[in-house]
Amino acid sequence: MTDQTQKIALVTGASRGLGAAMAEALAGRGYHVIALARTVGGLEELDDRIKAAGGSATLVPVDINDDDAMAQICHSIHDRWGHVDLLVHAAIHVPPLAPMEHVDAKDLDKTLATNIRATARLILNTTPLLKAAETGQAVLFDDPEQADKFHGAYGLTKAAQMRMAASWRDETAKTGVAVHMLIPAPMPTATRGRFYPGEDRSKLADCHAEAARLLDQLSL
Repeated sequence: MTDQTQKIALVTGASRGLGAAMAEALAGRGYHVIALARTVGGLEELDDRIKAAGGSATLVPVDINDDDAMAQICHSIHDRWGHVDLLVHAAIHVPPLAPMEHVDAKDLDKTLATNIRATARLILNTTPLLKAAETGQAVLFDDPEQADKFHGAYGLTKAAQMRMAASWRDETAKTGVAVHMLIPAPMPTATRGRFYPGEDRSKLADCHAEAARLLDQLSL
C-alpha cells in the first residue's frame, strides 16, 4: 500500500477520552491515524497502544487554535498522502459550569476560539483533503446537554459548532464530503468529570465501546 492509497484518518483531541478511543478504533480498522492533541504524553501513550495492536499513527502535538501550524499540518498531509478519508473532530474546550453572569471573560474567549473559530478553520483546511478522497467523511459530536442551566458558555459554542457542521453538510452533500453529527452516550471523560464531579462513573458508557458503536453507524 502506497502513501497515496492508504486510508487516512485525522483525529483532533486524540490524546484522551473519545478522541483517543476513536483513534485506536480507526487504527484497528486499517486506517493510518494522524493524531492531533496538545498533550505529548497522551499522544505517546496512544501511539504505544496503537502499535501494540498492529496499527500505525503519526503524532502531531499542536494547539488547534494555532492557525499557521494547522494550515502547515494540512499542507504536509496533502504533500504526503494527498487526501484524508475521515476527519474526527473531538477537540473541545470546556469552561467551568457557571451562571452566565459569572462566566470568566478569559474562559469565554478560549471557549469561543477553540469550539467555534478553530472548528471553522479546520473546515477550511480539511475540505480539500476530504474532497480528494473517493468518499471523504467528517464527524463532529453533538451534545444534547448543551442547553442545560449553567452550560451557557459551553452550550452557545457547541450550538454554533453544530450550526456550522449542518451548513457544511448541506453545502458539500453533492461535492464529495459526507458530514455527520453524532451523539455519543455519556462517558467517564475528563470533560464530563468537570460537569458532574460526584457522578457514579460506573454507570457511564466505556469510551472504546462507544467509539466502536459510533463507527459502526458509519459502516466503517
